Amino acid sequence: MFRCRLLVFFIAFSPAWCLGEELVKYQLPTWKSKHIHDEKKAETIVKTLVKLGCEVKKNQHSGHVDVSYRCPKWRQLRLDSHAEAHQWEKWLKEFRFQTVHKH
Repeated sequence: MFRCRLLVFFIAFSPAWCLGEELVKYQLPTWKSKHIHDEKKAETIVKTLVKLGCEVKKNQHSGHVDVSYRCPKWRQLRLDSHAEAHQWEKWLKEFRFQTVHKH
């Protein structure tokens, strides 16, 4: 009986059991491009895409930057909160990635 109570206590009060794990999986097998007029914004996007493990090409011409990118293999982000997972999922979808959000 004591073991059952102890097990219930750990399940109920352990952060790993209560919060779970937020995962956002993403993939973009074909090249996509963004046409960006702000050089600073383009550089931030390039850095973010590289950190996500994407292939990235940057071409500056006629006063704007074309950022081309793809991510042929499925990758995933482990996130701390459900809200953060939704923010990343929204961002990835805006960049036309396929996403899967699991918790």
